Amino acid sequence: MLGPVSDLERRLAVPYGVLMIGSNVIGAAIVFALIRWVLPLPPVDDPGHVQRVNLLALAGYLVFAVPAGLLCVLWLLRPVLTWLRADRPPTAGEQRAVLLTPAREVLVHGALWALGAVVFTIINLTYSHDLALIVAITVALAGAATCAVAYLLAQRVLRPVAARALADHVPERPELPGIAARILLTYILGTGVPVLGITLVGAGVLTGVLDASADRVATTALLLGGIALVVGLAVMTLTARSLADPLEGLRGAVRRLQDGDDRAHVDVDDGSEIGLLQAGFNRMVDGLRERERLRDLFGRQVGEDVARQALERGITLGGEELDVAVLFIDLVGSTELAHQRPPGAVVELLNDFFCVVVDVVGDEGGSVNKFVGDAALCVFGAPLPHDDAAGAALRAARRLRERLDEEVPQCDVGIGVSAGTAVAGNIGAQQRFEYTVIGDPVNEASRLTELAKQHDGRVLASEAALARAGAGEAAHWSLGASETLRGRAAPTRLAAPRTPARATPRR
Repeated sequence: MLGPVSDLERRLAVPYGVLMIGSNVIGAAIVFALIRWVLPLPPVDDPGHVQRVNLLALAGYLVFAVPAGLLCVLWLLRPVLTWLRADRPPTAGEQRAVLLTPAREVLVHGALWALGAVVFTIINLTYSHDLALIVAITVALAGAATCAVAYLLAQRVLRPVAARALADHVPERPELPGIAARILLTYILGTGVPVLGITLVGAGVLTGVLDASADRVATTALLLGGIALVVGLAVMTLTARSLADPLEGLRGAVRRLQDGDDRAHVDVDDGSEIGLLQAGFNRMVDGLRERERLRDLFGRQVGEDVARQALERGITLGGEELDVAVLFIDLVGSTELAHQRPPGAVVELLNDFFCVVVDVVGDEGGSVNKFVGDAALCVFGAPLPHDDAAGAALRAARRLRERLDEEVPQCDVGIGVSAGTAVAGNIGAQQRFEYTVIGDPVNEASRLTELAKQHDGRVLASEAALARAGAGEAAHWSLGASETLRGRAAPTRLAAPRTPARATPRR
């Protein structure tokens, strides 16, 4: 049982029916006018009687053909209407029915025109063989041109229905004639047929089949040429719009994509190569959006600089020696913190803590190489070079202490800074690896962080880091005593901010 009539049916039913019936009725009227007043005809007995018989036959045939054609059209549209009222994605058969509806309806119109040619040929055959031949040729040629116009009109009117049918799936094999076939068919039926009529009239006069005055022949050539111009222009305009409209939509979508709109989309409303092109564009945009999402996730996982370097240079295992500065930051009393708070609250607190770390380190030109539980390893000078890596790391350490005291006072941290030569690169296997920094500065920064947890300022740096820093930043630090860090044989002279962290003026 059919459901309620959809809005799409209401908007398309009346214009579709008017165009399909109107184009054929107009075609029939033009044929009658050509035979009655324009074409040179062979002499027959009692021309008035012949004209009255043909006029009555035309009226009777229209009374039969218009309802018959309308019923056939509705019968062909039934699966399409059933699908529209069901308001669901189409099956393969329903989709094919939608796409082939214009062609199938043209077959109905063509069959009615062919039947009309047979009927009128038989009627006029009793009066004159030459007259019957002229009528048959005229009806056949006019029917072909009318069917071409009807096909293009049906395809244009049904474009919204085709767009809905192709929204979820586009068949790999086009259901409709391709662009080249469509243009060639348009020329043949829209312009070639009337021109052929002019040619046949000329041939009939030259061979003596048609006996007409020069004025009648000139009038016939003039009117047929005018029909060729008008019908040819109409058919070519419809064909041009059927190609230009989707291409303009594609061009607009490409422009939006170039402007950064990764949601650019075009409706697939054509069953030919154009529909495949529209669907291909949508798949391309989906792929670009997916790759952009993966690149964004990749950048968030390893850092934007590392991700950009990997995309530009490719990924190879191994590393290179670089002069870097390393900042290591770790929470004090993280075990007790996890014991006192529920897991969700701990995660929320860590996120607030790491937000400050990422913001400050990134602002100073460094990158967070990795998060290790409640600690973070931050590197300056790799993967991108830095003019003053040590100075940036030292400044970041002072700013971190200040901002964490103000914004996340629940987090007590230790911060260690070191500088020197380290190996930076991709470590692991081809299937799974990470970008990291390995070397003495990393170990020293980690040990300094452990020691900093026991100092009031909670921030310590090595003498090597201070020596490599610019004079402007080094002035904010003072050297102190030397201590032998865990796991190291030689003592390390320590440096701490001159001003207590809480009193350090903000930059």
